[in-house]
Amino acid sequence: MNQERSAEVSFLLRVVQPALVGLMDGSISTLAPIFAAAYATGKPHIAFLIGCSAATGAGISMAFAEALSDTGEETGRGHPFVRGAIVGATTFFGGIFHTLPFLIADFNTALYLAYAVVGIELIAISYMRYHYFKLSFWFSVIQVIFGGALVLAAGLLIGSA
Repeated sequence: MNQERSAEVSFLLRVVQPALVGLMDGSISTLAPIFAAAYATGKPHIAFLIGCSAATGAGISMAFAEALSDTGEETGRGHPFVRGAIVGATTFFGGIFHTLPFLIADFNTALYLAYAVVGIELIAISYMRYHYFKLSFWFSVIQVIFGGALVLAAGLLIGSA
């Protein structure tokens, strides 16, 4: 393996892969609690608080999970604290972006804007998978949206009960 390819693989393992894991987890895992709270209460402020707590908790949890998962020595994935920081930060950002629309007082406006933000997040994740891991863009879109749709549906069903 030449030096340029080795540097590219190292960047993928040490930065891109942890960032992608964080974005996917943050974007998808926080959908259910945020939308369940939104539908259960009809109050954007409550959905915002739940979203903030879900994004923060998920970010902390994922940071520790990644940092404690391996030392990075055997796998070449880099220092565990660096990977943990990347995963934690991107998990938080993935969860907070679709939480921010719930700062809007009008419930329907907040909800539709949050749906749009989720769509943009999922397309961005799909693009990252396509760009960095040379996966089919449309297959990646289908996979990511399917996962997001399952979690969103769970949140909507639970919040509507």
